[in-house]
Amino acid sequence: MAGFRRTSAPRLLYTFYSSSISRSSPSPATALLLGNCHLRHSSNAGRVKEDKEPWWKGSMEKLRNIGISAHIDSGKTTLTERILYYTGRIHEIHEVRGKDGVGAKMDSMDLEREKGITIQSAATYCTWNGYQINIIDTPGHVDFTIEVERALRVLDGAILVFCSVGGVQSQSITVDRQMRRYEVPRLAFINKLDRMGADPWKVLNQARSKLRHHSAAVQVPIGLEEEFKGLIDLVQLKAYYFHGSNGEKVTTEEVPADMEALVTEKRRELIEMVSEVDDKLAEAFLSDEPISPADLEAAVRRATVARKFIPVFMGSAFKNKGVQPLLNGVLSYLPCPTEVSNYALDQMKNEEKIMLNGTPDGRLVALAFKLEEGRFGQLTYLRIYEGVIKKGEFIVNVNTGKKIKVPRLVRLHSDEMEDIQSAHAGQIVAVFGVDCASGDTFTDGSVKYTMTSMNVPEPVMSLAVQPVSKDSGGQFSKALNRFQKEDPTFRVGLDPESGQTIISGMGELHLDIYVERIRREYKVDATVGKPRVNFRETVTQRAEFDYLHKKQTGGQGQYGRVCGYIEPLPQGSPTKFEFENIIVGQAIPSNFIPAIEKGFREAANSGSLIGHPVENLRVVLTDGASHAVDSSELAFKLAAIYAFRQCYTAARPVILEPVMLVEVKVPTEFQGTVGGDINKRKGVIVGNDQDGDDSVITANVPLNNMFGYSTSLRSMTQGKGEFTMEYKEHLPVSNDVQMQLVSNYKGSKPVE
Repeated sequence: MAGFRRTSAPRLLYTFYSSSISRSSPSPATALLLGNCHLRHSSNAGRVKEDKEPWWKGSMEKLRNIGISAHIDSGKTTLTERILYYTGRIHEIHEVRGKDGVGAKMDSMDLEREKGITIQSAATYCTWNGYQINIIDTPGHVDFTIEVERALRVLDGAILVFCSVGGVQSQSITVDRQMRRYEVPRLAFINKLDRMGADPWKVLNQARSKLRHHSAAVQVPIGLEEEFKGLIDLVQLKAYYFHGSNGEKVTTEEVPADMEALVTEKRRELIEMVSEVDDKLAEAFLSDEPISPADLEAAVRRATVARKFIPVFMGSAFKNKGVQPLLNGVLSYLPCPTEVSNYALDQMKNEEKIMLNGTPDGRLVALAFKLEEGRFGQLTYLRIYEGVIKKGEFIVNVNTGKKIKVPRLVRLHSDEMEDIQSAHAGQIVAVFGVDCASGDTFTDGSVKYTMTSMNVPEPVMSLAVQPVSKDSGGQFSKALNRFQKEDPTFRVGLDPESGQTIISGMGELHLDIYVERIRREYKVDATVGKPRVNFRETVTQRAEFDYLHKKQTGGQGQYGRVCGYIEPLPQGSPTKFEFENIIVGQAIPSNFIPAIEKGFREAANSGSLIGHPVENLRVVLTDGASHAVDSSELAFKLAAIYAFRQCYTAARPVILEPVMLVEVKVPTEFQGTVGGDINKRKGVIVGNDQDGDDSVITANVPLNNMFGYSTSLRSMTQGKGEFTMEYKEHLPVSNDVQMQLVSNYKGSKPVE
């Protein structure tokens, strides 16, 4: 997938069971996977189940972990706000860009309320019809994809929100791709049916063609735009109307006579679509038996949990219509934690895949998927995959091997929390005072399982930042340390020449938000330099080195000689730097070899072309010489650094620049202008699709030429164009660009 670095770690796969399969005892294959201890445990569990239902069965079946994600401004946070209101978690509704200054409940940061966008995923829970629903509200901006990735990693199901006017937009495609990658079953919700130009059927067809969704509507709207009054449920064949000041009173009526023909047609379409992927319903459909609402509901659930079908709901969150039926849909069609299979990797057996049974009877396995700096120290969000976690008990961080006591266990509602004594598998909770990084796995110490870390994309853009006043340096570094721990895509480094602090991230908005947060949360004003692109350097051919470092200054001197060669690594190799020692005999004593490797690594941190790190490099040490008295680790380290500099130019180095996958959506009349502009920016157009009146241009463009693109795109398209970009890969720059970059670098370097 473009934009994400593929890690060599095995990725977690979910397989979904249909709810009709009995879970009383494991299959032979599962038994083999689980090992003897698990087998004993499972067969006991099977016997218990036959005697009486386990204590947790009822509460697990009434639990849903869902996420709400979509394109920017499709109304995710507004929808969550309504869900919380109807489930009784909040008692009044506030809008995202509210005039009352309160802002939506889930956007707990000042900055989120001011800009009207969601930056962090907030976790909250609510109850509906006796079921407990954990909701993760996820950001839609592409700069925060790591948040979306983390949220999807811990969910059992998701709601994909579309705007009924905007339809399937570029970010919807990214989010859908991520859901597919983590194999999350989902519902679709077409929002904003009250807006001018709302057309849910157009959106449904777009989802089928662009996202290749096997989907059908389970509701039909009664009227559209200003006439939007209510919804007809195609499964139950009932009409719902929403009354009351906030749409809290739902009245159920019969289907209006003038809509019966449309309802029959759409219900038949729904049954056809589901029977294509569900054999049981197909039999009834082909033998022309009448299909009862209960049969249809069971079939839709089976197909949705198996990820073969996506039911489409409709409504308008802002106008308080259609949210309650959507909640019923979450309960009816999305899986509970025991219907989802999660795999862990056993670190004792060379990362062998182990299937977790997902019940509270098992051993504790929990994943820290998000960190936040709360008022009482670090707050760690945990998704429990198996077992029970209790306050005051000891848990072990598998990644670091540390044993930690759980001081305080809380359940979260955006930024408010309530204390609980224990939590079991399937739940999402937070713990205080546990020092860890995001993506760490916790167990009770009896097993060494990890849930595998998620893919972390490489940062593509850097900014130089420094505090305005000298005395706020402490707060400044505290802020940067905290953000680094919370967000793996945010990196902090030092520029060795200028001594400035460099922050790197996923784009301009990403870094701007962090600078703004430093100002607001830590009261530190920072000056920001010009954005810089993260170039890399690499070598293109083999070059020999033979360097003798000799220094005599009275007393012990320095002596070290290294011989060997450097060469480029083959394409697609998992590491960026490789060091190999093929010296036969003791030409260099083995205790100096690590110092030589350290020297080469240090030298590769800044290439001599433009001072950026050198990648895809293999260093091979073939020979050398040492002195009984004068040789030291420092001497060999320096010899390695100078040897690298000596042979670097002979290896014909080139500069690599980050190339972005850019998707531009513009009205067709501007297609020529925008295409010309992409060519001017040295972009390669790889695709051009028509979408209604719009053209969607896909291109690979160097990031260095994309600065200020949003402004120029607006001016070229009268503000009608939009674009998204994500990192694709680093590629060599052309010769003229390389010469220009090298001369700029030499010009800016202080004269030595």
